[in-house]
Amino acid sequence: MRILLTLLVLAVIGAGGWQLLPSKEKSDATITVGTTDTVTSLDPAGAYDAGSWALFSNVFQSLLTYQPGGVSPVPDAARSCSFAHGSLLTYTCELRDDLAFPDGDKVTAEDVKFSFDRVKKIHSDVGPASLFSTLKSVDAHDLTVVFHLSSPDATFPFKVATGAGSILDHTRYPADALRTGDGVDGTGPYTLTGYSKGEKAELSPNPRYRGAVSAGAPVELRYYADPDTLEKAWKAKDVDAATRQLPPAALAALNASDPGQRVTEADSSEIRNLYFDTRSGSPLHDVDVRRAVAWLIDRGQLASTVYDGTVEPLYSLIPTGINGHTSSFFDSYPDRDLAKARGLLEKAGVSIPVTFTYGYGLGSGAAAAEAVEIKRQLEAGGLFKVNVKGYKWTDFQKRWATGRLDAYAVGWVADYPDPDTFTAPLVGTGSTMNTGYSDKDVDEYIADSRRFADRSQVADDFRDLQQVIAQDVPVVPLWQRKEYVVTSSEVGGGQYLADGNGVFRLWKLDWI
Repeated sequence: MRILLTLLVLAVIGAGGWQLLPSKEKSDATITVGTTDTVTSLDPAGAYDAGSWALFSNVFQSLLTYQPGGVSPVPDAARSCSFAHGSLLTYTCELRDDLAFPDGDKVTAEDVKFSFDRVKKIHSDVGPASLFSTLKSVDAHDLTVVFHLSSPDATFPFKVATGAGSILDHTRYPADALRTGDGVDGTGPYTLTGYSKGEKAELSPNPRYRGAVSAGAPVELRYYADPDTLEKAWKAKDVDAATRQLPPAALAALNASDPGQRVTEADSSEIRNLYFDTRSGSPLHDVDVRRAVAWLIDRGQLASTVYDGTVEPLYSLIPTGINGHTSSFFDSYPDRDLAKARGLLEKAGVSIPVTFTYGYGLGSGAAAAEAVEIKRQLEAGGLFKVNVKGYKWTDFQKRWATGRLDAYAVGWVADYPDPDTFTAPLVGTGSTMNTGYSDKDVDEYIADSRRFADRSQVADDFRDLQQVIAQDVPVVPLWQRKEYVVTSSEVGGGQYLADGNGVFRLWKLDWI
C-alpha cells in the first residue's frame, strides 16, 4: 500500500558477476526476506496495516491488481471490470472461470460477494471496512459480480485491488466473525505452508494460481522485533533480502560500491503523521492547543537527527509527487515559533504546561527516538508536558482505534495510487485513525473528488481540503520516507518490493 515510486537502482554488484539464469543449485531454494513489519491478522477482514497486506498480496487474490509501476488496476481474479456506462454507481466484474481454492473447489461470484459483505459486517476496529464506505450492496450470479454504490466513487476499483478485496472461500470463513488459527485459504500466487506469529511465514508457489502474475521461487518471510535485530540478521547473512526497515544509520551508510549486495533506493510516498484526539475531554480538544503544537514541531531536526537524512520533512497531508500535494502546513506554520505557540495557549485559556500522553508502536523503525525528539521539542519553553509510552503493535492499534491515546504517531503506506487514500482514511468522518475529527467541508471535498473518473481533475478539491486540515490540525504531517531494499548479489527483483502501489511482489524475487 504505497503510491507509485520512481525507482533508482544504485548497485548491482557481486563477486561472480551477472548470471542470466538461476543456477541449478539455487533455482528451487528458498529466498529469505527479513522485515520489521508486523502481521496483525491472517484474516483480511481484521487487518489494515502494511505488514498484513504485504502477506495478503501473495496468498490471496483480488479481482484487480497493479502491474509494477502501474497506476490503474488491471484484472487478476477477474476477466474484466467496468463501471456502467455513464455512471459511477454500478461496478461490474466478470470472474475468471479457472480459479480454484486449495481444496480444489471452484471460486464463484458468491465467494466474492461473501468476501466483501463480511468485511463490512465484521467491521473490525483495526480492519479495512472504512474503505468500503460507499459500497451499498453486492449481487452475485454465476461468474458476474455487481457492486452497487451509495454515491459516485471513481476510486472504488482502486479499493477492490487492495488487501481489503481479498477473495475468500465462503465455506472456510465465518460470515460474522474473524477466522482464528493460522490457516489461510486463498488463490494467490503463493500458498502459506507454515506460519509462526511474529517469527516467520513460509510461502510456496501455488500451482492452482491463475491470474496476472507468475509464481516465483519459494520464500520465507522472517519477522524481526526491531530494525537493529534486522540489521544483525542481514550482516550475519541470515536473510537474503532486507526491507522495511533497517535502522536509519544503516540505510544512510549504504554505498553503491559495497560488494556482495544489491541496493534499491526509491522515492516513496510513505508518510508519517502525528495524530490528536480531538474529542471533548481530551487535552488536545481545543483547536488552538493543536495549533500551538504545530508551531513547535521541527521536521528538519527530526529528519536530520533521528532519521539520518533518510526521510524528507513533510508539510502536507498528501505527499510530494502525488496529485493534489500542497505545502499547507508550511504556509500556515513556516518556522518554529515559541511565542506564537504560547499566545495560542493563552487564548485557549488552558493551564500551562498542557499535559498529554503520546503513544507509539514498539519496533516500528526509529519511533522511540522520534518520540524522545518530539517530546523535547514540545517541552522546550515549558508549554507542554508530554508523557511518552511505547506499546506492542497490536495493543497500539487497539488503543488508537478505541480512542485511548491523546496523541500518537503512525506511518501510512498508501492503499492505492490516488490522493484519496491520504484523506478519507485519515481525516474523513469515521476515519481509520479514529481521532474523533469530523468536518462537513472536508467530507464534501472527498465526496466531490470521487465524482471525477479523470483523476487529474481532483487537485482543487484536495488543495482546499488540505487548507482546512492545516487550520483545524487534527493531524500534523511529519515526514515522507525514501524506500530501501537490500538483497544479496545472488538475488534479483528486490526493486519490486519497493515499487509502491500496494503490492509486495515476492514472486518477482529470484536467484541470479
